[in-house]
Amino acid sequence: MDLNLSGRVAVITGPAKGMGAAVTRAFAAEGCRLALLGRDVAAIEPVAAEVRTGGTKALVLDCDITDGTACDRAIAATRDAFGRIDILVNVAGGSGPIGKTGWETTEAEFDEIVDLNMRGCFNTMRACLPTMIDQGEGRIVNVGGTFGMRGRAGRMAYSASKWGLRGITKSFALEAGPYGINVNCVAPGMVDGPRFRQKVVPEMARRLTISEDEAVARHAADYALRRVSTDADVANACLFLASEVSRQITGIDLPVDGGWAML
Repeated sequence: MDLNLSGRVAVITGPAKGMGAAVTRAFAAEGCRLALLGRDVAAIEPVAAEVRTGGTKALVLDCDITDGTACDRAIAATRDAFGRIDILVNVAGGSGPIGKTGWETTEAEFDEIVDLNMRGCFNTMRACLPTMIDQGEGRIVNVGGTFGMRGRAGRMAYSASKWGLRGITKSFALEAGPYGINVNCVAPGMVDGPRFRQKVVPEMARRLTISEDEAVARHAADYALRRVSTDADVANACLFLASEVSRQITGIDLPVDGGWAML
């Protein structure tokens, strides 16, 4: 199926690694022109260079998404370079304190993750929407998380930030809908990758005195499909919600978790 994304301009935050890099590669493969935003441009450049070898036009922009002025500058530079903005995919985010109860979490820890996961998306959306409104069309995809749908002990600050992002997404969907703009949220569960393999799995293996392979199997057993999601699974969900085939879908939370949050 042709997703009709060739030539579209996509702004992607957090493109340097993991899900962000997978999203970057996926949109490049569909023929999009890309603006890649992040604080560490040196870390982004290898991904940008990779997609450029396939003919993708990729602009790398220094941008701290928690700084509204920096977001305004980056989006203005994107518009100047490409003439329009069709898609925004907010991948950038953080995990916050892990294993701390709510009462053990400090104000600074709480503020930091809420600022990144909520304000960061608000800033980029706020910067992009005037251009999309003028065009009469646009797609925004925010990457949330299933802990923002069910909550999680020991992850209060992260969970709160992702619950808040859902509210931001739904409100913007209602406000931007009359202008032909879809706003949705993809909610990954556990994603197989460096953090999962190097931190989550070894910690479970040590705690339960089992092998790392057994720890992976324990995680997979939590999901209806009995497998852990990949970065590509998340990227494909973002492609779907950014494309014309999802034209009548807005304001949703789409879990990509093998069947955990909703079952």
